[in-house]
Amino acid sequence: MEQKFFDLLKEAIEIEDHDVNMEDQFREYPEWSSLAYLSIIAMLDEEYDVQIEEAEFKTLRTVADLYNAIQK
Repeated sequence: MEQKFFDLLKEAIEIEDHDVNMEDQFREYPEWSSLAYLSIIAMLDEEYDVQIEEAEFKTLRTVADLYNAIQK
């Protein structure tokens, strides 16, 4: 399940040239943008039926934080 999450995250943010790991600060990816933010929100909703409010999303820092949000 973790690899599927990584693949979906890479697709949402449009990462092509590097791997993703749990310790990464996703906002520091060169591909990060407001569009990436919206894409992640949409991916979490569509794939995992998880809705994250903007205030909560602002507290998430790492890929592990995103992953843990879908585990709740």
